[in-house]
Amino acid sequence: MKIYVVKTGDSVDMIAQSQGIPPQEIISVNQLVYPYRLAVGQALLLDDGERNGDGYASVNGFAYPFISRWVLERTLPYLSFLSVFSYGFTMEGELIEPAIGDEWMIDMAREENVVSMLTLTPLDENGRFNNNLISSIVRNPEYEERLVEELLAMLSAKGFGGVDIDFEYIKKEDRDLFTEFVRRLKEALEVEGYLLHIDLAPKTSAEQRGLLYEGKDYAALGEIADSVMLMTYEWGYKYGPPMAVAPINKVREVAEYAVTEIEAAKIFLGIPNYGYDWELPFVSGTTRARTIGNVEAVQIAIENNAVIEFDETAMSPYFYYERSGKWHVVWFEDVRSLEAKFGLIQELGLKGAGYWTIMSWFEANWKLLSSYFNIKKGT
Repeated sequence: MKIYVVKTGDSVDMIAQSQGIPPQEIISVNQLVYPYRLAVGQALLLDDGERNGDGYASVNGFAYPFISRWVLERTLPYLSFLSVFSYGFTMEGELIEPAIGDEWMIDMAREENVVSMLTLTPLDENGRFNNNLISSIVRNPEYEERLVEELLAMLSAKGFGGVDIDFEYIKKEDRDLFTEFVRRLKEALEVEGYLLHIDLAPKTSAEQRGLLYEGKDYAALGEIADSVMLMTYEWGYKYGPPMAVAPINKVREVAEYAVTEIEAAKIFLGIPNYGYDWELPFVSGTTRARTIGNVEAVQIAIENNAVIEFDETAMSPYFYYERSGKWHVVWFEDVRSLEAKFGLIQELGLKGAGYWTIMSWFEANWKLLSSYFNIKKGT
């Protein structure tokens, strides 16, 4: 695979002829929309028949039960794990299933030799992370025991392969209690042959302050879990100022710290499968970015004759456009930003990639990923 950046005056036919690749292949891999217009600065993935790497990697993808069957079917061949988002619990440790049935997802995953993981989150009735739910469980043995028992029953009933713990905003004073809860859960899962994954906020040091970071002990959790995922995204986020969602310089800082605390072969590097569109000027507390897919981002640029720029420090694409008298800025992921992340996985010898989320189909990502890594299945 190689990457071609569109220049002024380029067309699909011209690029295909100069690169010796059929036009339809460029159109298909890059999900171009008829009449196949291009944006200056757009990064196209071209298949020249060469692999970018020969290593192996595991790949995890998060998905809600309302994912398109078509998208899931196309994505599963590239996955090792499917984390179903999400299961909740009450203050008393009673497990709460998703509102939409997920059995069909688990069945499809099994057919592709993909391990389904039950994602457990402390989300309240408003869909927000509630650290009081965490406190209630880790501070009450009776509630903890009930939750573990109900988890084991659900894993068996639906055919999950394990649990993915996504607890955020853990209170500082609950850090060690949370670690011990994870340890006991791991022991119970291991007896029955189930796996345990843990999602970790993007820390850069053991002493890092803040509600996202102080409740998670990287070293202890990394030792207990079968694998961890670094949530290396959301530097640019819905309510924050415009910037790259996963700038590689920031992602690298987290990954390089993580491998000093956790075995590299246990670590998934988190990768966002989305971008954000901010209306300008940004006003703190008022501006709310719109979440968009990466293919959609390029189409917005094309429709508004925007030139796509590329930040060489963040290794991320962005562009400005005007609509209805308002200026916007869009930051998203393309094959150049993804290539930088795949390179980091290779360099540090990480377990693989973890995608938040796989809800939208981004074919060039999966083609590029599979040119870098042979995807491990059922592990």
